[in-house]
Amino acid sequence: MTHLVIQAPNLNPTHVEKIAAVAQAASIKRINSTATCLQNIDVEEQELIRQTCDALGVDGAFLEEIKPFSDCRVLAMDMDSTLINIECIDEIADMVGRKPEVAAITEAAMRGEIKDFAESLRRRVALLQGVSVHDLDKVFEERLRLNAGAEKLIQTAQAAGLKTMLVSGGFTLYTERLKERLGLDFAFANTLEIEQGKLTGKVLGDIVDAQGKADHLTWLAKETRAEPSQIIALGDGANDLKMLALSYYSVAYRAKPIVRQQTRFSLNVSGLDAVLNWFKH
Repeated sequence: MTHLVIQAPNLNPTHVEKIAAVAQAASIKRINSTATCLQNIDVEEQELIRQTCDALGVDGAFLEEIKPFSDCRVLAMDMDSTLINIECIDEIADMVGRKPEVAAITEAAMRGEIKDFAESLRRRVALLQGVSVHDLDKVFEERLRLNAGAEKLIQTAQAAGLKTMLVSGGFTLYTERLKERLGLDFAFANTLEIEQGKLTGKVLGDIVDAQGKADHLTWLAKETRAEPSQIIALGDGANDLKMLALSYYSVAYRAKPIVRQQTRFSLNVSGLDAVLNWFKH
C-alpha cells in the first residue's frame, strides 16, 4: 500500500481533491493545515501525480509505510541554502566587492558543472584574501538566517532521540556557531586560514567535499548503528549527492535539478519541518 503526503504553505482543498483524483486515492486524511495524506493510491500513476503536484505548487512524497519518527536515528543537513538562507562564501565575497565572480563559481559547482568541488572552493577562497574577521562576523549577524521550519525539525529530532549533524562545504566559523545555537551533536566544515585578523585566501587541512560529507555521514551511521532507512539527509547541491545517497529519506531542499532527480523526496515550497509529516509522532 502506497500513501502520498502532499504539502504546501497554503494547501488549497481544491488542489487536494485534484491530486486525490489523479492518484485514485482510497481515502483522504488531513494531517494539519499544510499537509494531507492520500491513502492507498494507484502507484502506476506516479509520474502523472508528480506532474500534477508540480503544476499546482505542491510538494508530494510517496511512502510505502508511515513509520514512527523515533525509528530514525540520524538527521544530517547541509548548511548553505539548506539549513540557512544564504551561501556564506558569496556573502563574504560581497564584503570585498567580489560576489558576482564568486557566486558564478558557486552556482556552477552546485549545479554539478564543476566536478572538482575542492578546486572550486580553493579558487573562491583565494578571492577572499584580505577580508577581515569583523566582516565575517557581519555576515553571520546581519545576513545569515535559518530557513523556515529548521528549528522545529531539529528540536523534534532531538526530542525523538536522533543524532543531529551539520556537514558543510562551507566554513567552521559558521557551522560551530550554528552547532552551539541549535544544540547540534556534530558539525563538520572547512577551516579558513586567518592571520592578523584577515583571511589569507587559503583553506587549512582536508576539504570537506562531496566524498567528505559522505564519509562523515558513514561514520555517524556506524556510531548510531543506523540503517539507510533510519537516516534523514537534506541538501540542495551536487556536492550533497554522495551523502544523500546513503539515506532512504534523501531530501532535495529548494534544490538544483540534478539533485531533485537523484533523491527520493523534494521540498520545493514547504519548510524544512515538512519532513515531520512523513512520520507518525
